[in-house]
Amino acid sequence: MSGTLARAGTAPPDGRAGHGASLWAATARAAPDLSHLAESRRADVLVIGGGLTGLSTALHLAEAGASVTLLEAQVPGQGGSGRNGGQVIPGLKDDPEALDALYGPAATDFAGRTADILFDLIARHGIACDAQRDGWIQAAMKKSHLPMLERRMSEWAARGAPVEWLDAAEMARQTGSTAFVGGWRDLRAGRVHPLDLVHGMAEAALRCGAAIFRDSPVIQLQKAGALWQARAACGAEVRAEQVVIATNAYTPSGLWPKIEATLLPANSVQVATEPLPAGPCERIMPQRSVVSESRRVGTYFRIGPGNRLMLGARGPFTAPKGPADFATAERELRSLFPQVADIGIAYRWSGRVGMTSDHRPRLFQPAPGLTVAMGYNGRGVALGTALGKALAAHLVAGADLPFPSRPVDPLPLHALHRLYGAAAVQYFRLRDRLDR
Repeated sequence: MSGTLARAGTAPPDGRAGHGASLWAATARAAPDLSHLAESRRADVLVIGGGLTGLSTALHLAEAGASVTLLEAQVPGQGGSGRNGGQVIPGLKDDPEALDALYGPAATDFAGRTADILFDLIARHGIACDAQRDGWIQAAMKKSHLPMLERRMSEWAARGAPVEWLDAAEMARQTGSTAFVGGWRDLRAGRVHPLDLVHGMAEAALRCGAAIFRDSPVIQLQKAGALWQARAACGAEVRAEQVVIATNAYTPSGLWPKIEATLLPANSVQVATEPLPAGPCERIMPQRSVVSESRRVGTYFRIGPGNRLMLGARGPFTAPKGPADFATAERELRSLFPQVADIGIAYRWSGRVGMTSDHRPRLFQPAPGLTVAMGYNGRGVALGTALGKALAAHLVAGADLPFPSRPVDPLPLHALHRLYGAAAVQYFRLRDRLDR
């Protein structure tokens, strides 16, 4: 998610200076004390990117006894990993039977276990990040969406997932909104404080022996004999046998040819209210399940720290510059929850989501010893963390990757992505309005 953040009623600060005034930054515990790369060093594996995928990869590599160095251009969690909605949702956008056909049952099994992998890691390392498995609700506003959701639920149920159907009345009780005609709940899922998760994962990786450096952007990556050589902006270098690029929607142009052009860095905007008072507001998500809806351009919401209602929505393809750019999210929040109409917005922030043309993640191995993981399409909390474990097992023990690597396939006319991305959003919003 992008570097634009704003406390309600103020101009957004420069995101490069830190996390800004997101609700997560305002409520996070202290980050680990990290320094920038000052001297050249050698490692078995270099990880580029300090989000959840990079940190998970580094942590699992260090646990396996590998020498690992992680370079982060700003601070760990500065991108989407520290700004997202904290929704831990297993699976991919494809349903199980489609995943079986695409990648095989082993990939489907991996996709179904991504939340398990994350919550197991949190428990094993004692990460304090408000981790709760209260479930995820996928809610439908349109009756035409119900057969699709019922099929999805049934396919996961056939594979042993704990799921339940919610009719319109039960949906109103579980969400506090009368906008939904039905949906389903997946009890494998849950929620975290994403920035605390990042901090805790970094601390765990450090304890296991990983070296993590902040404010150390890689400006050149090349093969030098048998080793990879990465030069940071300060001039110091890291030499390693293997490199993992885990920069997702924040991949800079030129890090490796065309990988940044394989996805759309879409902006997601989020708002959080002032603390909800007692009374009718107590009936908003009383069981604290996280919720997202089935519209093509829908919203996602939950109760966040301090008993605040949080809602995220698709933002402009340019970085939001002020409160006006959050108007869609605020309008959706008031529409879904008219009982909070008089409660002020306390926080506004935004971030980039790595979107791919088919809503599937990307694994690239464009050169021997180089692996790239990106494109999580809004499922990155669980999926990115689980992929980090899989990448480490692949590098250390030669384990199969959960999804096949593919050639780097840049999107046509990627330089115009803001134009056609915005046009696509408007088209899908129109289709949402036409659904019954």
